[in-house]
Amino acid sequence: GGYAVPMANGTVTMEVALRAAGIGWGDEVIVPAYTFQATASAPLAAGAIPVIVDVDPENYCLDPQAAEKAMTPRTKAIIPVHLGASMADMDAIMALAEKYSLVVIEDCAHAHGTKWNGRGAGTLGHFGSFSLQSSKILTTGEGGILLCSTPELAAKAASIIDCGRPHALGGGPEDYSMEFQVGGNYRLSEISAALALVGIERFPAQAKQREAMAAYMDESLSEIQGIRLLKRDPRHTTRSFYRYIFAINPTTFGVEHDVLCAALDAEGVECWVGYEAMHNYTLFQ
Repeated sequence: GGYAVPMANGTVTMEVALRAAGIGWGDEVIVPAYTFQATASAPLAAGAIPVIVDVDPENYCLDPQAAEKAMTPRTKAIIPVHLGASMADMDAIMALAEKYSLVVIEDCAHAHGTKWNGRGAGTLGHFGSFSLQSSKILTTGEGGILLCSTPELAAKAASIIDCGRPHALGGGPEDYSMEFQVGGNYRLSEISAALALVGIERFPAQAKQREAMAAYMDESLSEIQGIRLLKRDPRHTTRSFYRYIFAINPTTFGVEHDVLCAALDAEGVECWVGYEAMHNYTLFQ
C-alpha cells in the first residue's frame, strides 16, 4: 500500500520526502555511487549531505554492507536505487533502517511495477519515489509520484508541494486559518495527470511484454563468452525494465565498452556505457 502524492517530477519527490521526514541541515543521507545525479542532489536541495557508498558488483545496486560502514551519528536516511532491472536488497536495507532509526526512500525511477517478495517497489520503505519523465516506462512527459507509508507523511508532502498550504490527512487543502509551512509549487498539472491515468491502463500489458523480451535477452546473451548477466535475487519476484543492463569483460569479449556501444548504436540498437561512478562528479567534490 501507500498514500500517493503526484508531483512535478521524480527528483523533487525525493527532496520532498526528506523534508516531510524532517531531514535537512547537517543530516547525512546515504546514496549509491551508481545512479543518476538526482539521487544525490535531492538531499543537497533539502539541505542535507549525500554520502556516496559503493554498489554490489552483482547487481549494481546499493551495497547494504558499504552503507553500514558509512553510518555516522548524523546519518538520518538512506536512498536505495532500484536500477536497470535489479532491486537493492530491501530486507537488508530495512534491517539497517530499524537498527539505526533511518528513513528509507526507495528511488524507483527505473522500477515501475517491479516486486520484491510480491510487494511493489516503493511500498517497502517509508517513501517510494517514481519518475514519470519522458523516457520512463510510465510517462506523462514530465512528472513524479511519491508514495508515502502513512497518511501523516502524505499530508506533510502534499503541503510542501502546494505552496505550504495545510493539507488534511489523506485529503485536500484545509482552511487558511491553519498554519502554513515552507513549501513551493511542485504540483503535477492536470494534463499530466490525465496522461498518467491513460498510461497506467496500458502499463500491465506493456510490462508483461518487456519481461518476455528481457527473458529472451538473458537467454541469448548468456551464451556469449565475455558477457556477464546481472544476478537476479530470488526475492525479486517481478522484474521491470527501464534499462536493460549487462556487463562485459573487455579482455574475454575482445573490445572495450565504448567500442561495443558504438557498434550497437551503428546497427540501430541504442546503447550506452552507463553512469560514471558518482563520487567522481565535480558536483560532489
